[in-house]
Amino acid sequence: MYRTLIVFAHAVIVAATLAAVPSRAAAPDISAPPQDAVPAAPVPVPEDSRWTRTLERVATGVVTIQVDLARAFDTEWNISSQATGFVVDARRGLILTNRHVVTPGPVTAQAVFLNREEVTLYPVYRDPIHDFGFYRYDPAKLRFIKPAELKLYPQGAQVGREIRVIGNDAGEQLSILAGTLARLDRQAPNYGVGKYNDFNTFYYQAASSTSGGSSGSPVIDIEGRVLALNAGGSSAAASSFYLPLDRVQRALQLIQEGKPVARGTLQTIFRYTPFDEVRRLGLQTATESAMRRSFPDKTGMLVVAEVQPGAAAEQMLEPGDVLIRVNSRLSADFDALARALDGAIGQRIRLSIERGGQAFERDIVVQDLHAITPDRFLEFGDAVVHDLSWQQARHINKPIRGIYVANPGYVLAAAGITRGAILTSINGRDIGGLDELEPLLQRLQDGERAAVRFFTLEEPNTTQVRVIRMDRRWFPARSCRRDDARGTWPCVSWAPDGQAQLPQTATTSFAKTADAIVDRVAPSLVLVNFDMPYSVSGISERNYHGTGLIVDAQRGLVVIDRNTVPIPLGDVRVTFAGSIEIPGRVKYIHPLHNLAVISYDPRLIGATPVRAARLRPEELSPGEPVWVVGMRQDGKVLSRSTQVASIDPVLYPLTRTLRFRETNLETVSLVNAPGDYDGVLVNKNGEVLAGWASFAYEAGRDLRQENRGIPAELLAQTLSLAREGSPLYSLEAELRPVPLASARKLGLSDRWVRRLERHSPGRRQVLSIERLVGGSPASGLLLPGDLILEVEGALVNRFSELEQVVQERGRNPAVHVAGHPDPLETPPDKTQVEDGRAPIVRVTVLRNGAQQTFQVPTVALAGGDLDRILVWAGAVLQKPHRALAAQRGIAPEGVFVSYFSFGSPAARYKLWAGRRIVEVDGQFVADLDAFIAALQGKDDRASLRLKTVAWNGAVDVITLQLDKRYWPTYELQATPQGWMRVPLD
Repeated sequence: MYRTLIVFAHAVIVAATLAAVPSRAAAPDISAPPQDAVPAAPVPVPEDSRWTRTLERVATGVVTIQVDLARAFDTEWNISSQATGFVVDARRGLILTNRHVVTPGPVTAQAVFLNREEVTLYPVYRDPIHDFGFYRYDPAKLRFIKPAELKLYPQGAQVGREIRVIGNDAGEQLSILAGTLARLDRQAPNYGVGKYNDFNTFYYQAASSTSGGSSGSPVIDIEGRVLALNAGGSSAAASSFYLPLDRVQRALQLIQEGKPVARGTLQTIFRYTPFDEVRRLGLQTATESAMRRSFPDKTGMLVVAEVQPGAAAEQMLEPGDVLIRVNSRLSADFDALARALDGAIGQRIRLSIERGGQAFERDIVVQDLHAITPDRFLEFGDAVVHDLSWQQARHINKPIRGIYVANPGYVLAAAGITRGAILTSINGRDIGGLDELEPLLQRLQDGERAAVRFFTLEEPNTTQVRVIRMDRRWFPARSCRRDDARGTWPCVSWAPDGQAQLPQTATTSFAKTADAIVDRVAPSLVLVNFDMPYSVSGISERNYHGTGLIVDAQRGLVVIDRNTVPIPLGDVRVTFAGSIEIPGRVKYIHPLHNLAVISYDPRLIGATPVRAARLRPEELSPGEPVWVVGMRQDGKVLSRSTQVASIDPVLYPLTRTLRFRETNLETVSLVNAPGDYDGVLVNKNGEVLAGWASFAYEAGRDLRQENRGIPAELLAQTLSLAREGSPLYSLEAELRPVPLASARKLGLSDRWVRRLERHSPGRRQVLSIERLVGGSPASGLLLPGDLILEVEGALVNRFSELEQVVQERGRNPAVHVAGHPDPLETPPDKTQVEDGRAPIVRVTVLRNGAQQTFQVPTVALAGGDLDRILVWAGAVLQKPHRALAAQRGIAPEGVFVSYFSFGSPAARYKLWAGRRIVEVDGQFVADLDAFIAALQGKDDRASLRLKTVAWNGAVDVITLQLDKRYWPTYELQATPQGWMRVPLD
């Protein structure tokens, strides 16, 4: 949890680790990088021995806390991290740590004691402002350790006092850091706008260089008494910041007595200001004299820094007011002010102030601080929203009113609403809090739209309007409220709803332009928007748009590239003439090439004069004139006259994320090609010669995109497959063209060279196998480096030729493509094709200088590699997709982890994306069904042993503890009626 200038300390750097104190190992802290060790400060031997005895005595009471913030909430993102805490009541099982460790939102946590015993922690209290909170555990769960109880000693903090900070070094071991208290009146550290910030308290300071993992560490004296609570540090200096314990001690006593911890507020922030500055603000000389006599150790006074708009104090206090008395008593201390406020909730408190040299009396009603601290959230469409907190409202100087977007999730992010936005109205109705928002949202059906007005932390004085589309299909929707008695956030699911009605039929027209080409082609173009609710199949981007081509106006079929519609799972919207938007549906995803087909209901566009594009599947040549026609995101149709530069095969590098990657395709490159829009390549008559498609590829860790032309012949084949619903037969080999001169060096004979030259005079090449799809029949027969000479007796040296021969063999399994019966096999009959068994093709290759012929079974590929996902333990699971087998040669066995959520068990126990689960508790799991069966009978908080395999075959065995409360299991299935979510817990 590092910050730009000031960071929360989450580990203690090893300074003087005692040999007598055993070390312990824990999971590394993912939130902060490790830092170099800081050498221990030299101490005299007798004193060192005394410190040794003290540390031995208290070490058993210091614990490592493993924190999983299950949902983004207020100032914090959902995250898994480490911290430190210490036992302050061993009988009740109370552990003190920081507020940002207890977290303001739903959390799952456990404590790891010195002997490596683990116990579950439950939040008891987190202060609304100050950086401290308490967890509890069941002492009866500890069997092998009796932890020490550390005593709070706030009065022992003095400048010059030698201290030790005991914590965990990024989760690696128990560590001790030496220091000396240097200041007791430091301002609370500022962690930045939108972050958690403490205020209305002093902080202590010492040069002890605490860092990631030590948040919540005790700061002790040589007697083992706790003087302060480690909270943060500076990334630009060796300074560490500690929270005083006066308010902590009060809260602990109330919790031990079973009483609520009352907290009062004026929604006003005070700043401790030195006397020289206070005098410039107009402090009277007599007042200063009185303050110095009453508080001889003080060097300043409290001055109003901020008054929250909308607060009762807004009309009574102003920044720059100097606080003199609280209820007629002189006051120059935060703790005295806090005591007065905490004891007067709902009552009036009298403040004496001086403003510009004049004295004033102010009677102000004290508000309950807990009442303006959010303790509830709504979860819908993967978004998390809750009431605006004072922590965030003070940054924007706005009243504490409105709905804070802690996580935009799927629904809000698709509409362009980001984290940190504050929602103020829906469909024109003002919303001040969740009580007003929830009934409005519950009435929205799946797919129904609503206009949302909001502003952001960056622009609090400018409101914006976006239209959201409600989701009740992809994600659960519920309301959750904090229960401090149980330490959980019980949730109530919303009642099921129906689907929104289809939009009313509308008709539009296409504007006439001065460009005849645009006027011919525009009625065949649509703007396609696609939103992905889940990251699957190696694809992490969620929102796409591109130009679609109408290829069947009667059925409402549109061809689009896979960089716009990459998978079947998602929401499709189709816009006509920039005027009408209607829902669409994914009909077909080409398994081999960068094409997809979506459908829409033609009845919804009325008499809009759309027409199917005229495809002209002819081969293009370099220098041939073409026009590029496409659409921008705003729906404007553009065109550019250009020429064909070349026809080249795509040769993209392997992907790191195992996403789809185009292969085995010759594409069109243009002279001075447009890169800001996609669309089609047409001739002067408006006939489509190729699609001008967007291709995504990875270069190192960067995702890049470029436009290339896909021949119209392939567009027509894709439409045919989508219409007929027939399988695509594939040899399952990635190929690359090899020049004939290079093939000669590999042993290609003159006879074959001459045949290939006559076959394709303009392409003097032969196809070589680059890699084979893992688990396919071809992978057991063919080898990388084989030169393909013939398939089914037909000479092939182009990708399209080979695919055509294989597909024809699939369509006519009893007919030899070359016109002769195959003497080497009995062709499969029609029933073999219908029940899913693809035909066999005869492949002649050159291997090691010798010609060989193989009977290679093909593979029948359906139009879509994904029809089901499982959401489990915060991970998204699916069957291993084709890209995994095609790019890495991995057989499609086990369950593929496509995504994991931060703050989930998957993140805590390192179930990383890109791995396959092949065993659960020693039981082999071949697919999703076997995996679900292996989970039967596993209760909440049960532990499982998972065997996982990485893309390179590396095996890892991990354990994972379930958390069904915050991470329930459900399945998404593709059905004839669309995708359906099925709860499994």
